[in-house]
Amino acid sequence: MSPVVQEFRPSIDELAELIVGFAANVQPGQVVSVLSEPGKEAVTRAVAESAYRRGARFVDVWYFDYYVKRARLAHAAENTLEYVPPWYGERLLALGREQAARIALAGLAAPHALDGLDPARAGRDRLPILKELVTVVNERSTNWTAAPAPTGPWAELVHPELEPEAAYARLWDEIVHVCRLDEPDPATAWRTRMRELVATAERLTARRFDALHFEGPGTDLTIGLLPSSSWQAAEFTRADGLRHLVNVPSEEVFTTPDPERVDGFVRATLPLEYVGSIIRGIEVRFEAGRAVSIEAESGAGVLRTAAAGDEGASRLGEVALVDRRGRVGPLGTIFYDTLLDENAASHIALGQAYTFAVADSDKRRVNESHIHIDFMIGSDDVAVTGLTRDCGRVPVLYGGEWQV
Repeated sequence: MSPVVQEFRPSIDELAELIVGFAANVQPGQVVSVLSEPGKEAVTRAVAESAYRRGARFVDVWYFDYYVKRARLAHAAENTLEYVPPWYGERLLALGREQAARIALAGLAAPHALDGLDPARAGRDRLPILKELVTVVNERSTNWTAAPAPTGPWAELVHPELEPEAAYARLWDEIVHVCRLDEPDPATAWRTRMRELVATAERLTARRFDALHFEGPGTDLTIGLLPSSSWQAAEFTRADGLRHLVNVPSEEVFTTPDPERVDGFVRATLPLEYVGSIIRGIEVRFEAGRAVSIEAESGAGVLRTAAAGDEGASRLGEVALVDRRGRVGPLGTIFYDTLLDENAASHIALGQAYTFAVADSDKRRVNESHIHIDFMIGSDDVAVTGLTRDCGRVPVLYGGEWQV
């Protein structure tokens, strides 16, 4: 273990306990799946130790290596890039049948692993994301969470102005802050924040807006909602009622939009990291629900290829709102990680929708896809207005502050 990692050992243990005991809510006798990367061993081992202390029956760690992915993208035959061994998906479905706990450790351990590769080829290989994840999430068969695991290479990407050890220290300080590990009782602090977000979601649901209008620099986008679209916070329950917090940190409220009623154009306000590639300066134009144009300053081919992957990949499956009272956005740090950056700014997602956010009467209308790609479109300069069914306009989020 490096001296830098030793320095942060208490925070690693505290982070692991928050992930396992509060967010994933691991239960005695459960199988616990952990998705990690080489370079995250210290946090991975702390998570495993915490899970076993809570009575886990078995901790199943899967390390995904992006440099192995690079070798595939550089050398494999074109017609094999979308191949996924069937036992990968079968394993995930088995975790669902087992009612297992699932933990994903976010953050880039190898941020430059895919540099210089053809973006179109990179967009065809979606691993480590599996299409079966849609089934497991919408069936609510597992208690799950995703949380950051700081690494040296990630820290150097986020804070290139600092020396490596100082960058790593800064990133850890930021992770401790956004995860509320600097509170006397982080779990209680999260319960308080989630009550605020749940109350906001309930107020939005009660309004029954027909659509939302996003307007700001480079953005004029109208997103239709379904009649039964209900707003949710990231505090989920498994099908049997077991509570879990699916993102740490989490500062958003979200719902399922009407995939056929999205029109206008939007400019991303933060870069997007997608399965190892960083896409900057995204601009998308929608017509009748479909993304008909996808441009970017760099990496556009990754997103274009992913959005062409199936019938629903170019339509929206989620719209989420984030205020300025959370802990991620006010830092002003670009983390190059969706888990964190999506909790800094309002965002939309191409691809699969959450079926549990609508009533049975609308489930057949939600978008279906093998992908779910969030990208950030909000800022203090982007106003969000609710459109009522009688053509009224109601301020929702202006200057990062709730108006409802």
